[in-house]
Amino acid sequence: MRTGTGSHGEVKLSPAERVPVRTVFLVGFMGAGKSSVGRALSQRLGWGFEDLDDRIQAREGRSIGQIFRESGEAEFRRAEADALRELIGEQESSPRVVGLGGGAFVQAENAALLGQTQSPIVFLDAPVDELFRRCQQEKVERPLRQDQKRFRQLYEARRPRYLAGTLRVETAGKSVDAVAVEVAGLLGIVEDTGTGGAAK
Repeated sequence: MRTGTGSHGEVKLSPAERVPVRTVFLVGFMGAGKSSVGRALSQRLGWGFEDLDDRIQAREGRSIGQIFRESGEAEFRRAEADALRELIGEQESSPRVVGLGGGAFVQAENAALLGQTQSPIVFLDAPVDELFRRCQQEKVERPLRQDQKRFRQLYEARRPRYLAGTLRVETAGKSVDAVAVEVAGLLGIVEDTGTGGAAK
């Protein structure tokens, strides 16, 4: 796992570590910014963007919240794994950025599938208190977001699995655009211009 450090001592993938990149997977906990950064990154690169949760909802014909309420987490994880397998198996002609749900990469089966793709897996991280604050400000239904204590426990349980990704990028105090610029620069897909707004 490499760690992005912004403009000070930035660590990039060496040429030997790179394979031709056609898909970038974004992973991380609730509130990490996978969807917002994914959209900004895809616009910057001129790539497509897909949120895996959107694919799950389209395949199942119901919302993530409904799946959890009506069928339970185990059924959701099955649907999630099926959707990820479908996505990876597609002969996609255009490159894309894919945002994964907070629990997707911590499932061993999913992590193994993603590892076989040789695509970069970028862990978007932030202090747990900031992640909880972001989630409180959102109008998004998150079935596993409960009280702050349980939120922290789930984050601490999942974080070691996220660290198995290719890169870790700290998002605290950075704008969405600034994080997208940093991710692109670290992967060497485009040159990091150092742009991006002030922290929000």
